[in-house]
Amino acid sequence: MESTDWSADGREALAGVGVLTVALDSVTGAGADGGGPSGAGDGRDAGPLADDPLRDLADDCLDGLAEVARWEARAAALKVRLGATYLRATDAMAAPAMAPHDAKCQEMAVTAEVACVLTVGERAAGAFLSDCQALTTALPLTLAALAAGRISWAHARIIVDETSGLDPDGAAGLEAHFLDSDAPDPARGCPAGELVPSRFRAKARTWRERHHRDSIETRHTKSAADRRVEYRPDSDGMAWFSAYLPADTAAGIWDRTTAAARALQGPDEVRTLTQLRADIAATWLLTSGLADGEVAGGGTGTGAGGGVPSPRAQVLVTVPVLSLLGAGEEPAVLDGYGPIPPSMARRLIAEGADSFYRVLVDPRDGAPLEIGRSSYRVPKAVRQWLRLRDGKCPFPGCNNQSLDNDADHLLAWADGGTTGISNLGQPCRKHHGLKHSSAWTPAGASKDAPPGWTSPSGRHYPSEQQDWEPPHWPDRLQAMVTLLAEGVPEDPGPDPEQELPPDPFPDWHLFTAGHPWPPPRHG
Repeated sequence: MESTDWSADGREALAGVGVLTVALDSVTGAGADGGGPSGAGDGRDAGPLADDPLRDLADDCLDGLAEVARWEARAAALKVRLGATYLRATDAMAAPAMAPHDAKCQEMAVTAEVACVLTVGERAAGAFLSDCQALTTALPLTLAALAAGRISWAHARIIVDETSGLDPDGAAGLEAHFLDSDAPDPARGCPAGELVPSRFRAKARTWRERHHRDSIETRHTKSAADRRVEYRPDSDGMAWFSAYLPADTAAGIWDRTTAAARALQGPDEVRTLTQLRADIAATWLLTSGLADGEVAGGGTGTGAGGGVPSPRAQVLVTVPVLSLLGAGEEPAVLDGYGPIPPSMARRLIAEGADSFYRVLVDPRDGAPLEIGRSSYRVPKAVRQWLRLRDGKCPFPGCNNQSLDNDADHLLAWADGGTTGISNLGQPCRKHHGLKHSSAWTPAGASKDAPPGWTSPSGRHYPSEQQDWEPPHWPDRLQAMVTLLAEGVPEDPGPDPEQELPPDPFPDWHLFTAGHPWPPPRHG
């Protein structure tokens, strides 16, 4: 295809986006600027290629993709409204059910009709209608953000999932935290709609764990009883082997396996990190009674594990100081997982688990302290702080956890950059390489926020930030703090009208005179 052909085709597609947007606006009443990435459209930095026609076309295509994504979200909101209205209409038309079986049949008939119209399975149709009910009756902010194109259907589904076990106040609080910038405690960092769904789910789950009506201790005790190992055959001679375990156990296994896989990587190792993890886990599970690094059968590195050394995993456990002391029930945070019961954190610390690094957070605002450094070499303490600040690779949408990532100077040391925390990031190796081999540029880190990224087209994507929250103070401690802040009232002294109590031993002076103290001993 000639260049003029694909150029014309692209511009025709852009014109189609405009037509669809106008058509949807006429139905929903929403404007074309309903949402989308902060760097889209006029907000981008065109740079030195501002007058390049091909650059303009490429930028217009990106803007078109963003507009189509907003259009899809707004169309999804229309589907939700239609689905909810259909449910209400069929419910009003249906004859009263004479028995539970009749009600079940009516529900099945409605679900089957929607499944046929949407060309999906009945299970998917049932889930869709359930989402429609939740969004139209209990989640008004979510439906409004979807209709405005500020979040995608995937984001809306996540909010429905994460609020399913919350009471109405909890569901409203989760919505407001992520979708209302005027809320008392809005989410930090980039808006919810600019997070990839997997990362948004992690943040929503963290908020839910902190604010659930049932304590995390109660829910963890119940869930721990369901721990199990599962085996599922797959195609091509493969199978899945998985385990449902307490978070600290699973995190320790994952990080220890990752550390061992990292130790095996080298110029002569052809296996990927993912393959090494699988081989090491299989070797450890299928061998017994062997020292760390020893291979079954007496080999010297020829087995699946390849003579694996076993470095200790390095897992950060962030513990509110009041929870550590047993005076509060705020969840701790396990690096790479999220909130865990405070009893689990206390057990890890009490048992002296050397592979877990303890981080106490300030009871006033939930944030730890900064650690500085003035030399090029990034010390261990600063690396641990980076892991705490970023939690993962800061590139948009990357899930690579902090254990795998490199400490990197945002502004190179040779160009005058310092080794302070505000000039450091911890990209994974893939995005570390992207930084040095392309025009993608990280910038804007601070003590509490990882760096955002600027793309080759000039669009800036802000970083995802940790949702630190001030710990909840127990009522008795909060009362003491309030009393100290207001000042302790002065002692008014004895009441002059109140009589003194009678002396219980009025002859005490006679007793002491007849029983003198023994003389002190010397030497």
